[in-house]
Amino acid sequence: MIGVTAEDDATNREVLTGGMANAGAVFRRGALVDRPAPPTGRAIHAHLRALAHHGFDAAPTPVRLTQDGREQLTFLPGDVALPPFPPWAMTWTALTSVGSLLRRLREASAAIPPDIHVAWPRDLADPEGGTVLCHNDVCPDNVVFRDGRAVGLIDFDMAAPGRPLWDVAMTARYWVPMLDPASATALYPAGLDAPARLRILADSYDLSLRERAELPGVIEQATAVCRAFVARRVADGDTIHLRALAERGGWERWDRIQAWLVRHRETFTAALLD
Repeated sequence: MIGVTAEDDATNREVLTGGMANAGAVFRRGALVDRPAPPTGRAIHAHLRALAHHGFDAAPTPVRLTQDGREQLTFLPGDVALPPFPPWAMTWTALTSVGSLLRRLREASAAIPPDIHVAWPRDLADPEGGTVLCHNDVCPDNVVFRDGRAVGLIDFDMAAPGRPLWDVAMTARYWVPMLDPASATALYPAGLDAPARLRILADSYDLSLRERAELPGVIEQATAVCRAFVARRVADGDTIHLRALAERGGWERWDRIQAWLVRHRETFTAALLD
């Protein structure tokens, strides 16, 4: 959601750059972030307060929802990696800290049953559902770093109930990354060892043996869900996703990624279990 800032002299506010859906519409005013509120804003604010109550201090504190459809939350100071992702964001230390941060989120979320009366977004949600509210979008744009370590998680707009392992799979897609080398080259530093990095993420999250065995298949499932999400946006004529699809290799790229994941499933499983 946020990244480097640029001064907006007309209103004496900072325009926070990064992300896709809310690009140009997110501002910082002092200690607060002012941004478009998602349809589930009231439920997300309640969840963020509950997370803090259960000891998770790495998310923004909600302040209020406004009558014009926006929300205000506390600003988390630090660095956010924007594409093309810099080497500092892809170190093993950074990856380990992301896994640990996600584990902390899981432990706090486990004590907070999702509100079953909320129409949570299904765009990136676990198709099998679940009893934990997953973030669903732990991409580099949404993780705040200080001194090379992940310390904050922002933009819960896509949060929805799911299996805890679903969040690990979605996170792995971005942070390993679970992309074929040709696709990864466009956004990531060269030479990243996907099997080794997947093991680091699993270790830092403290996945069980059962979860490790299931993870490669869930990553394939998550990739298919992400592809379907893009397909819906493209079919609706969304200019942002149309442009991103064209610039990143079209559907051929998605075919290549999915085939690569299947072809290397045994390699990833071995890396996780050996």
